Amino acid sequence: MNTDFEKEAIKVSMVSVVGNIVLSLMKFLAGIIAGSGAMISDAVHSASDVFSSIVVIAGVKIASKEEDDDHPYGHERMECVAAIVLATVLAATGLGIGYKALISLINREYVSVVPGVLALFAAIISIVSKEAMYWFTRHYAKKLDSAALMADAWHHRSDALSSVGALIGIGGAMLGFNYMEPAASLVICVFIEKAALDIFRDAVDKMVDKSCDEETQEAIRKCASEIPGVLRIDLLRTRMFGNKIYVEMEIGADESLTLKESHGIAEQVHDSIEERWPKIKHIIIHVNPVIKR
Repeated sequence: MNTDFEKEAIKVSMVSVVGNIVLSLMKFLAGIIAGSGAMISDAVHSASDVFSSIVVIAGVKIASKEEDDDHPYGHERMECVAAIVLATVLAATGLGIGYKALISLINREYVSVVPGVLALFAAIISIVSKEAMYWFTRHYAKKLDSAALMADAWHHRSDALSSVGALIGIGGAMLGFNYMEPAASLVICVFIEKAALDIFRDAVDKMVDKSCDEETQEAIRKCASEIPGVLRIDLLRTRMFGNKIYVEMEIGADESLTLKESHGIAEQVHDSIEERWPKIKHIIIHVNPVIKR
């Protein structure tokens, strides 16, 4: 990973840290003034999201370290480790929301005090802010192909969904329907668990040398076959290493070519593929002799 990746990822994470601190303070004060336990709980949730951003920063910094004697292939997979940690935290957050909501419904422990209008406005501001932070972080996660940033983006959305539950609960309490908050929270729990599972699965795929998608592999084959002197593609293997791709390829060339000429064709294939796909970190090209008849 290069320094540009590290700088951009840390910049996005620092925006998350500052945003979560400001939001948690705002929601905590609004919860106290308006007498809303739901809003105070939501403030604690926002404050806990600072931890996820710190995990992203740590993961990105380690993943961006250069190769060394102990890690000749680099440290990119540490970013996947950070994503797995965040997916686990996200899953635990969702289960916590679901468990609390289920117990509330079973025991009929609903909001007993009607909160003030300030809590309602605070919930709306939280939803809009956290959804904006989700899309901001998601944009950079896709741009940088960062599993850790994508996990952090979903932490923002889980907070937005939590605020939706708080909004429904506060509004329901004001209208006399105190059961609405736990009912909404159960639905929100399902969405959070689905997101956590998707993030976890993607990070694990990148940890266990999963091949890149078939469309990319077919494009790599086509790119190689267009190089003059390449008569066939005998083998293509790809593997994901963090957000980087490693490629192994065997090409066929005329057996009458000299070693220097065959090597020149392999170099052209290598350079053409690497230039077209910046995410490819390393390519091995082997040349097989083809008998022309």
